[in-house]
Amino acid sequence: MKKEYDFSRGKRGAVLRTSPGKTRITIRLDDEILNWFRSQVHAAGGGSYQTLINQALRMYVQSHEQSLEDTLRRVLREELPRYTRNLPSKTSGHQPLTGKPIRRIGLEDE
Repeated sequence: MKKEYDFSRGKRGAVLRTSPGKTRITIRLDDEILNWFRSQVHAAGGGSYQTLINQALRMYVQSHEQSLEDTLRRVLREELPRYTRNLPSKTSGHQPLTGKPIRRIGLEDE
């Protein structure tokens, strides 16, 4: 190594700093997946395949997020049939076990 190199102010670590809100990670992807993202960037005329992967993951997450209301509605639709299956065919507006009136929630309550 040449003596004219001065590393006295050198620092260990990444040469390029990551942007705020970004984290450098190591990830293993299938070759086919990585090649597909690289080919997409190449076909678009350039760019970063890592940015494209990030965008694809973000779109997936956003499309699968559900609000609490949506989750509650889904759970109620799945679970209510199990409880209403044994109700008598003619109901009087009261729950069979408690005798309390059934409160119907709808748009008129809002």
